[in-house]
Amino acid sequence: MSEQSTDLRETVRRRYAAAAVKVSEGGTACCGPQPVEVDENFGSTLYAADERDALPAAAVAASLGCGNPTAVAELREGERVLDLGSGGGIDVLLSARRVGPTGKAYGLDMTEEMLALALANARRAGAANVEFLKGTIEAIPLPANTIDVVISNCVINLSVDKPAVFAETFRVLKPGGRIGVSDVVADDALTPEQRAERGDYVGCIAGALSFAEYRAGLEGAGFTAVEITPTHEVADGMHSAIVRAVKPSAADRTSGATATADACCGVAACCTAHEQATDPSTTVAEAKAASGCGCQD
Repeated sequence: MSEQSTDLRETVRRRYAAAAVKVSEGGTACCGPQPVEVDENFGSTLYAADERDALPAAAVAASLGCGNPTAVAELREGERVLDLGSGGGIDVLLSARRVGPTGKAYGLDMTEEMLALALANARRAGAANVEFLKGTIEAIPLPANTIDVVISNCVINLSVDKPAVFAETFRVLKPGGRIGVSDVVADDALTPEQRAERGDYVGCIAGALSFAEYRAGLEGAGFTAVEITPTHEVADGMHSAIVRAVKPSAADRTSGATATADACCGVAACCTAHEQATDPSTTVAEAKAASGCGCQD
């Protein structure tokens, strides 16, 4: 990791550590802790009142996200869920309620202060099916193919190595698993410099990918069915967005490979003893040559 990347990560860590300390120190107030100061585009106001009321006040107060990923992840009973950058635990606790006692919700965070706050919130909530892990979202401390759903709330854009985040997310998901993420995404026309002008790095904006970059990153990691849907603007040309994608199952991969082989290069049953040109007026060799498919001789 470069020195600049290390500095950026430490800046993010300090900001979230300070937020956790502020919430924890306010825990003795008569009406509960005061929420961390954010504008209307971020924080606990993006959750329904009944969701906020069902959680410890400190979990709600520590919310710094740009959306509500548990509302879009379509969590089901018995699933195993991982929240990247879990902070004070609001999304982990909501997920734990949705997956029920036969499921489990993991939270991953690199900040000691946030982890301590999240553990305290889990105890207050009486949540037995949660586990908080210390680590970075670029190196997830869980085995491969063990998670049904990965969620995250305005955290991936803070990463200094987003390809690693996408690759690690793909690794830990089971085949057929999915992501349901809230994140800040930039208009494709904005340069990285323009994104930086609209907000600081820890404010969820300067590190944001564009829509095209986000899609390319997920697809490059192996995800399919990528959907990126903006929900509201958080700055000029910058949007809170819902991101969904799927890790293909073994059946999907086999089906896709068969379809590709059947249709490649204008040749049916490509690379088998039964291959023939789809255009009867040409030979197999001519069809392959015309499509530049010389590797399929």
